[in-house]
Amino acid sequence: MTRTEVRRVLDQAVSDGGVPGVIADIRDAQGAWFGTAGVADTATGGERHQDDRFRIGSITKAFTSTVVLKLAAEGRLSLDDTVDKWLPGLVRGNGNDGAKITVRQLLNQTSGLFNYSLSERLMPQYVGPAFLEHRFDDHSPEGLVREALASPPDFAPGAGWGYSNTNFVLAGMIIERATGRSYAEEVDHRIARPLGLTETYVPGDDTKLRGPHARHYSKLMLPEPDAPVHDVTELNASIGWAAGGMVSTAGDLHTFYRALLGGRLLPPAQQEEMFTGVSTEGSPWIPDTTYGLGVFWQRLPSGVTAWGGGGAIHGSWTYAMGSRDGEHFVVSNVNGDWGNPIAMFTELLEAELCS
Repeated sequence: MTRTEVRRVLDQAVSDGGVPGVIADIRDAQGAWFGTAGVADTATGGERHQDDRFRIGSITKAFTSTVVLKLAAEGRLSLDDTVDKWLPGLVRGNGNDGAKITVRQLLNQTSGLFNYSLSERLMPQYVGPAFLEHRFDDHSPEGLVREALASPPDFAPGAGWGYSNTNFVLAGMIIERATGRSYAEEVDHRIARPLGLTETYVPGDDTKLRGPHARHYSKLMLPEPDAPVHDVTELNASIGWAAGGMVSTAGDLHTFYRALLGGRLLPPAQQEEMFTGVSTEGSPWIPDTTYGLGVFWQRLPSGVTAWGGGGAIHGSWTYAMGSRDGEHFVVSNVNGDWGNPIAMFTELLEAELCS
């Protein structure tokens, strides 16, 4: 298939949206298709490639939820456990109470905990020129949680829905407490190695991308159209950790989501938990979405529903969405963090899934 409309969306993302480069890797019953527009490196003009590694941002949350649900299936923990059971006394102060928040509420973003990424101290370091001074800062999970607890909760546990990276940092800490191993080891042991995801990893404090990759470019989250562009390929992703720090490829994300959506990663009870959703309506997030446990589904303008996840981090936006069984799936990545990527990704899904 030529996928003329898909190609048009990719080309327009570069010509009108001004992003450096974009890829779309599509798999369906007829086989595989790969398309690209723009460049991997603005200095050399080199093209983006199918095996490029890139930072996947909040798609990390699907990996974190999967590990937690595997532990629940083994009886190592329960989604009804409180945060206090595993991390006693950690979530306290300013109206925050870990004894009233369950693991499930962490994973479906209904805990009410403030998002540390928006804290008065951290946000100014990661928006604007100050990021260039702080991009290599090393953050501990405990430190990130402390940033969140400096603010009161946004709502009482279970009383609303609010996107918060704090939830998944706590989930990563619970994984470590329940297993006695690092979060990175658990992702590798329970997901990456069994599925053969050889290009997927948790970088920790490694600031460089391993293997082939496009350069990652950022306007430092500034809204001005003429904001200068910076190469931020090298950075310390510990600011995201279990909420948004991982690296992967289009091919690995296809394998992961096909297994996850197809019910081959989790037993039926945990699969049902993962895809029991909460409406995000009324929240400043992606429109027309329902959030499960680290995954979401989006009703496209045509009425078709796409399933999977998305994520952003400085220099990289990724969307991995497709059919409910994962057999018709689109993985797309932009190696820039400005413009309106969600609108582009939605248009791309419309062009592919609704044609």
